[in-house]
Amino acid sequence: MTESPRSPRPAISCVVPAFNEADNLGALLAELVPQLEGLTDSWEVIVVDDGSRDPTPAAIAPWLARPGVRYVRLSRNFGKEAALTAGIDRAAGDVVLLMDADLQHPASLVPEMIAAWAGGADMVCAARTSRADESWVKRIGTWFFYRLVNAHSQVPIPVDAGDFRLMDRKVVDALKSLPERNRFMKGLYAWVGFRNVIIPYVPNERHAGTSSFSMRGLSRLAFTGVTAFTNAPLRLWSGVGIVIALCSIAFGVWIVVDHYLNGNDVPGWATLVTGMAFFSGVQLLSIGILGEYVGRIFEEVKQRPVYVVGSEAGRGAIRQTRLE
Repeated sequence: MTESPRSPRPAISCVVPAFNEADNLGALLAELVPQLEGLTDSWEVIVVDDGSRDPTPAAIAPWLARPGVRYVRLSRNFGKEAALTAGIDRAAGDVVLLMDADLQHPASLVPEMIAAWAGGADMVCAARTSRADESWVKRIGTWFFYRLVNAHSQVPIPVDAGDFRLMDRKVVDALKSLPERNRFMKGLYAWVGFRNVIIPYVPNERHAGTSSFSMRGLSRLAFTGVTAFTNAPLRLWSGVGIVIALCSIAFGVWIVVDHYLNGNDVPGWATLVTGMAFFSGVQLLSIGILGEYVGRIFEEVKQRPVYVVGSEAGRGAIRQTRLE
């Protein structure tokens, strides 16, 4: 089946999740909007306010008077994955661009991403070439996470490719069809497949403020990614259980042989208590890992929505250009 030719000036939807980014939104829109206007006559920027506690509504208000900028405020802080989902659900363009509000994702890269899409790519990922701006703890954690997931997942996740990406409408529709409540978007981008092109980039310095992602939040997101895309932890502890069982059998045999050959007494309560404490810890840890997977099932079967919208304002300037 031959694919219809792609418009050289597609309708572009840009989704910007924001949490306490009032000091950045004005500068971002001032940089992003001219880029979009130079690429197409049909565009929209959807700012998704993830329950911000700063003056984000006041910062975005002046931009809502003009066509093209839309504002979606969630009823509370649901997390970045939910905010991205809310924006994707509302995007009407032929292509959908995802980028952060802190200006670390350079808007100057958008024309190159559009060119790659026009050349046949269904998804264009921007992969950062450096993590020098991150702490060594985060760099090590990121390295370990990608190695763990990609070593055991059927669908590899591109390393260092975050949410900064451009997606064709069919990729967006595929993402919208997925029913997960606990969403790990980087994994879902990879899972839906399609033709993918990676463009390297150097992230800008954050324009203002500090990242709202804490180590606790990043750890929670990492657990979601691991449990959603690999059962490696379960397999790991199955292996640990087998090794411990074999060691226990070997130790028991050694005690019996040592007693009858050398006449040594069987070790007393100290050895017993130490062994029981060790095995109890292993059991609790394995139960905790199993509980993570059971908890994910519990969250999914409740069928709660990924997000709840508190209010919406503004209007896009999208005119459909897709060739049917």
